[in-house]
Amino acid sequence: MAQNSSPNHTYLAFDLGSSNSRAVVGWLSGDQIQLEVVHRFITPIIDQSRPTNGGESRATNEEESGQLYWDLGKLWQELQTGFCRTLEFNPNLCSLSVDSWGFDYVPLNISGQRLRNAYCYRSPRTEGLEGQIFETINESLLYEVTGTQFLPFNTLCQVIADREQTNNRLMIADYFNYRFAGRAVSEVSLASTTGLLNVYNRTWSTEVMNQLGIPTDSWPEIVPDGTIIGSVNNHPSVSVIASCSHDTACAVAAVPVAENSPPWAYLSCGSWSLLGIELNSPITTETARQYNFTNEVGVDGTVRFLTNLTGLWILQQCELEWPDLGVGEDFDYDTLLEEASAAPPNPEIVIDFNQPIFQSPGNMIQKIQDYCRQHGMPVPEERGEIVRAILFSLASSYNIALRNLEEIIGEEIQILHIVGGGVRNHLLCQFVADVCQRTVIAGPTEATTMGNLLIQARTMGHLPTNISIRDVVRNSTDLDIYHPS
Repeated sequence: MAQNSSPNHTYLAFDLGSSNSRAVVGWLSGDQIQLEVVHRFITPIIDQSRPTNGGESRATNEEESGQLYWDLGKLWQELQTGFCRTLEFNPNLCSLSVDSWGFDYVPLNISGQRLRNAYCYRSPRTEGLEGQIFETINESLLYEVTGTQFLPFNTLCQVIADREQTNNRLMIADYFNYRFAGRAVSEVSLASTTGLLNVYNRTWSTEVMNQLGIPTDSWPEIVPDGTIIGSVNNHPSVSVIASCSHDTACAVAAVPVAENSPPWAYLSCGSWSLLGIELNSPITTETARQYNFTNEVGVDGTVRFLTNLTGLWILQQCELEWPDLGVGEDFDYDTLLEEASAAPPNPEIVIDFNQPIFQSPGNMIQKIQDYCRQHGMPVPEERGEIVRAILFSLASSYNIALRNLEEIIGEEIQILHIVGGGVRNHLLCQFVADVCQRTVIAGPTEATTMGNLLIQARTMGHLPTNISIRDVVRNSTDLDIYHPS
């Protein structure tokens, strides 16, 4: 944005992803929203298994060897950089909000200072805890109370693995909103990912905590989405808003579905893939539990009934490996998709990327090839073959989840909205339409930031009269439609 051309009201969204993060400024232009990325950065992580420059492990003891942390100090510096760049050309900045992934949290002491960096959900410290937990609490009862799918790295498991005593715990986005405004709260959409929230009354479940021996007094006040929690320290004109602190909740808020749409589902596709529908009340049936669907809170108190699936993180890991392996010439994302399109179709290769072996980083190409050998499938060797196998396998996993979803709700889904980074992957979108035999509407790519920014705008009272968040998204986005072939 050119200097001195700032509109009357601008908003700042910090969208923190498990791979990449950015600061995005938005402003309304009639019934549309305009976006400008002011800062991008790799989400900083500390890998205790990697040696330092001196050749020694970063870990200070055996227990910490191999653990993964989010580098909160560097992350806060990146947020400060984004904030300062925004102020330079946006004197009318009126609000900001941080959104992030779920599961991970920051423990605080009685003075509100963090005790350590936050563990990354891919850290191995929670391995083997599942059996211990379900010896203490019945799995079906846990699901009936929390409505949350059980994942070995969710917040409940991480808290069980904790050794330190904490006065408070803040999820990642809530922690940085706290750093900006000085008020520690838990926005409900992010709290609903923990496995410790009562899905019906949306308060911390003392029943679950007491059974598992988790202190009930170390959790913050829960607030609804769109809560103004304060103003930025030293910048009283900039409000800090808990929009939807969970990135998927922001993305679903920006699904550009029309009011008269036939039955639809969403696929928020990035490093993770989240496939589900929007409901007014949770579903906690045994079938829903067995199919691993979760009930998370969305914008305006809705329920995001969805399942977590591995997403493009698999491809991202391969992209990191190919330069080290010296495979072919330099490449970019478009090159990968061209090679995958040119590779011969091989529908025999269907890899279940939701298996635990694919959840840890490193050696992803070898893991893919080993899986194919072990399951009697053709082994992809060339780069294009591997990319095609990844994308077709992801589409196949979405099809299974969609069929399970339809069985649970007793209704056929006709439209699948894809939002997020996967929108740019045209080959994947077509595979999804073909494999699922559904019409796919792809866009917007920036659903998470749009949702974050528009919740801020609505909270500040700046949305045009009788215009909804989804109306603005539709008016602001060129959508691609894929028909099954």
